Order: sequence, then structure tokens, then C-alpha cells
Amino acid sequence: MPKEDYIETIPVGPLGIISLKGCSKLGSAVEDYIVSWRDGRNNEHTSTLAFSGYQRKSYHVEAKCPRFGSGEAKCTITSTVRGLDLYILVDVCNYSITYNMNGYENHMSPDDHYQDLKRVIMACAGKAHRITVIMPFLYEGRQHKRSGRESLDCAVALQELIHMGVDSIITFDAHDPRVQNAIPLNNFDTIMPTYQFIKGILKNVPDVKMNADNMMIISPDEGAMNRAVYFAGVLGVDVGMFYKRRDYATIVNGKNPIVAHEYLGRKLDGKDVIIVDDMISSGESMLDVATELKKRNAGRIFVASTFGLFTNGLEKFDQAYEDGLIHKVITTNLVYQTPELLSRPYYISADMSKYVALIIDKLNHDSSISELLSPTERIKTILKKYGQIK
Repeated sequence: MPKEDYIETIPVGPLGIISLKGCSKLGSAVEDYIVSWRDGRNNEHTSTLAFSGYQRKSYHVEAKCPRFGSGEAKCTITSTVRGLDLYILVDVCNYSITYNMNGYENHMSPDDHYQDLKRVIMACAGKAHRITVIMPFLYEGRQHKRSGRESLDCAVALQELIHMGVDSIITFDAHDPRVQNAIPLNNFDTIMPTYQFIKGILKNVPDVKMNADNMMIISPDEGAMNRAVYFAGVLGVDVGMFYKRRDYATIVNGKNPIVAHEYLGRKLDGKDVIIVDDMISSGESMLDVATELKKRNAGRIFVASTFGLFTNGLEKFDQAYEDGLIHKVITTNLVYQTPELLSRPYYISADMSKYVALIIDKLNHDSSISELLSPTERIKTILKKYGQIK
């Protein structure tokens, strides 16, 4: 049961949760937590008019997005949302959702999920008291800056959501948090799953030792240094970094190919290492870094990434595990996880549903979520629980 001093404040409005089709599993788990917590709250306030509709068996609001034969769609909300403090959950990476178009079966792309999100907002705007979008993988977040004649997709998408009536946007481990400069007068929060990574490793690897003598945190490139520095800081261990040397005269699949990974940091000397990044896309970069670490006498290698996309499949990771290159791979359930991934012996799933439920529960009371944005104390508590610090 979470610390609940915030329930002394009046809720912003009756709570409503809309989970888009690609995010239904996470949304259901989030709702179960909130129903359980609120069912157990029996203080003097919950029976007052200000807490009307506070304790319910379900906070789910059904939103359907049926499609015509041409592939066009619309959104229909099947119950009232008037006056609700509404939270909309969307997973733009769930390619497992399909729809029919002119007799063909299409898999939903991030663009399709984003359009459905806008349809839901359009159906609710002007009726809900407040709308908060929880988009774990920030739509077009990788296209966050302009180099030459390029589109600024993420910035435009954020502005579009705000103009449609969205009050707050919550995401996880944004590729570059500075994209919030596109909406400087509106609320934008990016949350790191560091606590869940540490908890997942401690639960699944009993003999791990998270101290300066036995572990290092590795950033696979300069862009991930902020994540690695925070991770290393809360554990009190050293941090190392790889610099990607690229061939800027060549473009392959829209990117400059990596020529080599150059290591910057102390000697590893058999230490366990955790490679920290925001996403595993194809995974080639992660495995290249792991190979370089093994050449430098690294011990067990843990790969921790917020979003496990695995766009090129799992074969290379399977081979890396069999060869002893990687020990564990840990990603969150904030994006779609295939049954094949969940069945792998080296895979650890970091469950974020309780964290998302805490965020929604607190925000419904207009309470601070700063301790969730920077969970240093929570991390210290879990380290003590598992005997990592005294």
C-alpha cells in the first residue's frame, strides 16, 4: 500500500481511465491497483459530496475506434465523460493490433495509434474536466531535432495535443526531454524506470552485488549519459561510456553507419556491468557494446532498456545469451511484449503498472509526483531490503 497522505485533499474530479486498444493490458492492471487502494480507504472524507464517485468497481471508460472498409475510422465513447478527470493511455508501438482496409489486413503503425488518440480526445474535448495523456513511448520522440531540411514531428505532435484540449502529457524516458520546449507553458513529465530496473535485477539475480567493487554502469553512447550517471549515482558505482564513431559520408537506412565503438572509462576487471539506454530497437548497437565490454574483461552483462522493441527479432539476442555475451535483458511492459520475448530465459520484465497507477492516483488529487520522478529514496529502501547497503 503506497503512502497516502495526499488523500486528505479533494480530488480534481471523478476519475476516468481510457485505455486505447493497444494499451488495454497495462490499463487493466493500472485500474486494478487503483480500485484496490481506494476500496481500502475508509476515512471520514470519502463519504462526502466532494468524494462522490471516488470508490467504484471500475474507472474504465469504453472508447471504440471502428473502421470503415476504406480504412478510415471514428471514435465513439459509450458512457458519459462530463466532469471526469480523464487519463488516456496509449501504446504507439503496439504493432500486434490489426485492422482491415480494402480486404487487406494492416498492422497498426505509430501513426495509426496517434490518430486514434486524437479521435478519442476529439470525442471527449469540451466535456471532460481535465484530460491527461499517458504516452509511455513518446510519439516521434526520436525525431526531436532538425538537421537540415527535416520535419520536427514530435514538437508538432505535442503542440497539436495541447491545442486539442489536453492539459498534461506524461511519458517515460523521453529520447530527449528538451522536446518539451515545444510546449513550454504546459505540463510535460518524463519518468525514469530506474527503480524498477534495480528491483528486477535484485529479484531475479540473487547473487548480484551492487557496489563499487563489483559493478559498473555503462552508457552505450553520449546520448544516454544522463541516465547512466543517475543510475550510477544512486548505486554509488563508477560509470563508463562508449563513443560511436560514425561514417558521416555514408547513409544507410537513414542513418550514418557506426564504424567503431570507443570506450571511455576505468578498467572493468571482471566487474558486472549494466548497459543503460532508453530503447532497444534492432539491438545491434547494444550487442556491439557488449562485445567490446567482454574484450575488456567484463563480468556478467545486464542490458537495461525502458523500451524493448526488438525490431529485427530475438535471434541475435538468443545467440548472444548462448555464447555467454549477455546475462540478462530487462525492459518494461510500457510497450507491447511478444509472447516469444516473455518466454526467453534471459528476459526480465519490469512491471510499471503500479507506478502508473500511483501517478494517476496522486494526480487525481493534484498532489506532487516529484518522488516518482526522482525515486532516490525508494531505490535506497529496496537496496537495504536486499542487503546491498546497510
